[in-house]
Amino acid sequence: MYRLYIDETGNADLAASSDPNHRRLSLTGVIIKTDVIRDLATPRLNSLKLKYFPHDVDSPIVLHRKDLVNKRHPFHTLKNPDTESNFNAEFLKYLSETPFSCITVVIDKWQHLQKYVVWQEHPYHYCMEVLLEKYVLWLKRNNARGDVLAEVRGKSEDVQLKECYRRFYVNGSDYASVTEAQAFLTSKELKLKRKQENITGLQIADSIAHPSAEFTREYLKGEQFHECFGKEIARILEASKYVRSPWVGKLKGWGVKWLP
Repeated sequence: MYRLYIDETGNADLAASSDPNHRRLSLTGVIIKTDVIRDLATPRLNSLKLKYFPHDVDSPIVLHRKDLVNKRHPFHTLKNPDTESNFNAEFLKYLSETPFSCITVVIDKWQHLQKYVVWQEHPYHYCMEVLLEKYVLWLKRNNARGDVLAEVRGKSEDVQLKECYRRFYVNGSDYASVTEAQAFLTSKELKLKRKQENITGLQIADSIAHPSAEFTREYLKGEQFHECFGKEIARILEASKYVRSPWVGKLKGWGVKWLP
């Protein structure tokens, strides 16, 4: 039994497509066994957080990339260079040793508007459909079944997102038939949780989503990805986490996808 945890980076608003800073949206999905989450990933992550960010075990803290990067409370301990260096090394080890696979889908909204003058699907939903399609085909290749959990986005957005998932489950897509969707997905409903609920899979997805989006832009479009901690994460993803073609090991179109 697997679960796909989803996190986003960027702006989903089509009206912002011409703004270079808000032109792209990406969705990253982390595929991980539910027993791995329970028995390995969650205990190790909780232990790591307690070690570097002391807190009441009954009031767990939740990793959030932006707060970590900016060393905001409760991650202010990272202002100490030695602490930051040690945490970064242990977190990279955690990601490397935790068995999961990932897929990132990036959409260039401006290109989407230029290509589809009449038909313009919501960017988030378009990325979501492609991500679900690749997840179902991955489950099929691995003779497995699974469900999907995404982060709460807002009342109206959540309603639309659940409907997007339901449409995929009922209709399938161009590359994943309805038969395949219903055979390999265990639920016709999308699960939604707040990151504040200390969901390990969402925290992993949050930690890799931005580095993966940057890597995808570099890998598929030749845009420079400067050296930083995020690039170290991306190297781990490229080495052992991205979904690849089982026949030739191809990454493009399998673990990273550019839309349109």
